[in-house]
Amino acid sequence: MASAIFQRILRAIAILFFLFASLDGCGDGPSNPPVRYSAELARTSNGIVHIRADNFRGLGYGLGYAYAQDNICMMADSMLTVRGERSRYFGPNAFATRSQHGEYGAAIDYLSLNNLDSDFFFKGYVDLEQLRAGYAAGKVEIRELLAGYAAGYNRFLAENREQLPAACHGAPWVRPISLDDMYLLVAEKALHGSGEVFGAELVAAAREEPTGVGGLLRQAALPPLLLPKEDEPFGSNALAVGRDLTADGRGMLLGNPHYPWTSTDRFYQVHLTVPGSYDVMGVSLGGLPIVVIGFNRDIAWTHTVTKAIHFTTFKLVLDRRDTSGTTYFYDGVPLKMTSRVATVDILQPDGSVASRSKTFYFSRHGAVLLKPEAGASWTVDSAVVLADANRNNTRLLEQWLAIGRAGSVQALRGALVTVAGLPWINTVAADRGGEVMFIDASVVPHVGADQFASDCLLLPSLLTFDGSRSACAWGRDGGVPDGIFSPANAPTLIRTDYVGNSNDAYWLSNPRELLQGPAPLGYSPLYGATGVEQSLRTRIGFVQMDEAVARGRRFELNDLNDLLFSNRIYAAELLLPDFLPTCLAAGDAATTSACKVLAAWDRRANLDSRGAVLFRDFWNGAVSIPGKWRVPFSAADPVNTPRGMAPEVAGAMLDALRSAAQRLRSTGVPLDGSLGEYQSDTRNGVRIPIHGGIGDVDGAYNSIHMDTPLEFDGYHTVAWGTSYIQVVGFDDAGPVARGLLTYGQSTDPRSPYYVDQLPLYSEKRLQSLPFSVTQIRADGNYRVSRLIE
Repeated sequence: MASAIFQRILRAIAILFFLFASLDGCGDGPSNPPVRYSAELARTSNGIVHIRADNFRGLGYGLGYAYAQDNICMMADSMLTVRGERSRYFGPNAFATRSQHGEYGAAIDYLSLNNLDSDFFFKGYVDLEQLRAGYAAGKVEIRELLAGYAAGYNRFLAENREQLPAACHGAPWVRPISLDDMYLLVAEKALHGSGEVFGAELVAAAREEPTGVGGLLRQAALPPLLLPKEDEPFGSNALAVGRDLTADGRGMLLGNPHYPWTSTDRFYQVHLTVPGSYDVMGVSLGGLPIVVIGFNRDIAWTHTVTKAIHFTTFKLVLDRRDTSGTTYFYDGVPLKMTSRVATVDILQPDGSVASRSKTFYFSRHGAVLLKPEAGASWTVDSAVVLADANRNNTRLLEQWLAIGRAGSVQALRGALVTVAGLPWINTVAADRGGEVMFIDASVVPHVGADQFASDCLLLPSLLTFDGSRSACAWGRDGGVPDGIFSPANAPTLIRTDYVGNSNDAYWLSNPRELLQGPAPLGYSPLYGATGVEQSLRTRIGFVQMDEAVARGRRFELNDLNDLLFSNRIYAAELLLPDFLPTCLAAGDAATTSACKVLAAWDRRANLDSRGAVLFRDFWNGAVSIPGKWRVPFSAADPVNTPRGMAPEVAGAMLDALRSAAQRLRSTGVPLDGSLGEYQSDTRNGVRIPIHGGIGDVDGAYNSIHMDTPLEFDGYHTVAWGTSYIQVVGFDDAGPVARGLLTYGQSTDPRSPYYVDQLPLYSEKRLQSLPFSVTQIRADGNYRVSRLIE
């Protein structure tokens, strides 16, 4: 009896000890610190990261640690950009770090400024106080996610500072990051399609010292600024197939973004799980702590860069009585501009640091910009400001969180309507029930077609509206922030056969149902044009689908693989049937030999395609020949027109072919050289052949843009193109997914994940993506660790 009582006492003491030991923060002793962050970090084949945590703080913590393991130099360098600190460490005249030999680059592909102007842009245009306020008003889960991410990154840095990659080993600019830094990082991504496009013009309008009327006139006479680059827009393919066409009656999705391979917009393969709250796999973008393209148990989605415009400009009428030129009239009432002073530290040649300041000015519409050659001058009478729908957009992460929690296409659309946070992208999705959707739910200024037809529009080329009247201001939709259209009123198409997008506007998302918008005027012109010729890449996407549908075979996942990797060059299919007979009859031996190569070519961009190099060089010159098509564009048949060679351009086409053949001969490249011999990316001294065509120019669905022109040994180093690939369907247990991150998880040449996936892309081999706990643990390269702080 005494023994039993004694045992009960011992058990009671043990229980009390456990309870006291479990109390969070109640003890003062060093042996009992509270647990602030906790996450399980697992990796499967190709370094895919699976983070599991009880809350979003732990989720961010695990992801921040993992991302630092793979990309700490790139992340640290990126932080210098968004903090406005590049000049402090690299001097004012250099540009952001460029990639070499496949290592990381810190350049922003939408912003081409030297370090000084970049620093001024981020310190003057990005408003940290407003970002803090926006996140404070949003979901606490997002703040915890960002705080945890910073903590995880900082832990990795503290533990591994002496073992950092060569690119940043010992660099003083590799420093811990803060929650504010994460706010700035997300803000930079939001500005890709708006503020960053006008970075030079916004910095040009900022003043270094108080300026009177004379100074304003001098500013207006600045040398012309370069127009934003528009010749090489990034692209993507998205295709969702519904239950009418699939073998199992469920939805299927192909996601194929074409993004930079080395800059800060690289993707990163992740699987993020908070049990009972969030379970999503796919990719994050450039250090963002969320899945931006991916899938959960019931839906899969992807994004393409939209044709929509996310800004306008406004012309202000200034009050001449204010000699500083910073008072403007709004509905007849004089208003004073607000200002922000940006101070930048600058490394001097002698190693010392000096500082320099500029003042940015803002009206109620936005920041003053200066682009005299386009009609945007700052004089005693007027100024032009940039109205940017994505400046201070703090809803991005909340939007992707809501997308990842959706259980169907209809629920996903509801999430887009509720949050309205996507910055500059379309969404294409499929669900297990077999519905598919295209929607441009990006943040678009609320300027209707009627506004474009009114006297409010002053300068169409710069989208300049009258900023002196409230009647010309951006409008309002219910349930979303002022000034933007609600996604409830955005171009949307939900079907059960298929939808697709390859970066043309919403109009052609399915050839059987062209989207025109609400009567009588349709959607705002800011969403993009209707009834216009589509890119060859858009067209080949629909041609391939319609050919497959016509064959009557129901789709399986392998069919989507085949569509992506068919590597058809649609320009050749449209032109060569008419051109080759003329070409072969040209008479001179040099031209005839080139024609025979094109005649024997398989009209694809596969590794063994002989003639692809010759056609690329030829078509790059021939594409600009006016009136080249025999059958003109028809808005009633946008997929199949224009096509065929017009007879009257045969001579110009022959000249273009002769020139191309001569360039190849002079370079030392044989006319019938295979593409795999002349298109490659080299990592750690190993040359890996690359398949794929250019994209919009030649009609290659699988698009690759090389960093160098053709040389005697080929094109070298991929700049951007097919990056992340996901093919997703569903079974009774969950998603069935295959995928690939072409350039791999890591930018560190020492990492096993630096080059491991590039050969897979070369071989067209997608990998199974393990989603369930059972699948993850069954992966042959599974390993797991626990992170606790």
